[in-house]
Amino acid sequence: MNLIIILIIAAIILLWFVGTYNMFVKLKNSLNEAFSTMDVYLKKRWDLIPNLVETVKGYVKHEKSTFEKVVELRNMPYSGLQNDEKLALNTQLSSSLAKLLAVAENYPDLKASQNFIDLSGQLTQIESDIANSRKYYNAIVKEYNNAVQTIPSNIIASICQYKTAKMFEIDESQRENVQVKF
Repeated sequence: MNLIIILIIAAIILLWFVGTYNMFVKLKNSLNEAFSTMDVYLKKRWDLIPNLVETVKGYVKHEKSTFEKVVELRNMPYSGLQNDEKLALNTQLSSSLAKLLAVAENYPDLKASQNFIDLSGQLTQIESDIANSRKYYNAIVKEYNNAVQTIPSNIIASICQYKTAKMFEIDESQRENVQVKF
């Protein structure tokens, strides 16, 4: 009789362990999928930037420092970066792009250029896609982190070495209005 009770308790613990472990595997896979989705949009923006810079550069000759920052960030190798490095680089790039577009606002000929209109429209769509994928990624990170940090699943997380994931956040410089000075 005691052996049966011990076996039932062991089976319950084993089932709980397997169920919780499988939950972590599913959450980790969802986290990877969410990052990959966001990464696709970040790469699309990455590939669009040289065309946008060249278009703006043709109209605005004296905004050298704005261009140099965007080009410097864009020329960094993207494919070899770790996920955290991609997030940090794209945070800096977002800030620099905002400054570039703010500069473009002061040039009516540039704003009327069909090439600029097309590129800025594509950038607007990509930025919208990035924002949506960031929301999805952060929702998955929250769900995953809750599982890693809450009792009793944190026991399995600790045993299997699941660590909390980092949310996609903007830095303080992106919270400020873009300042363009001539």
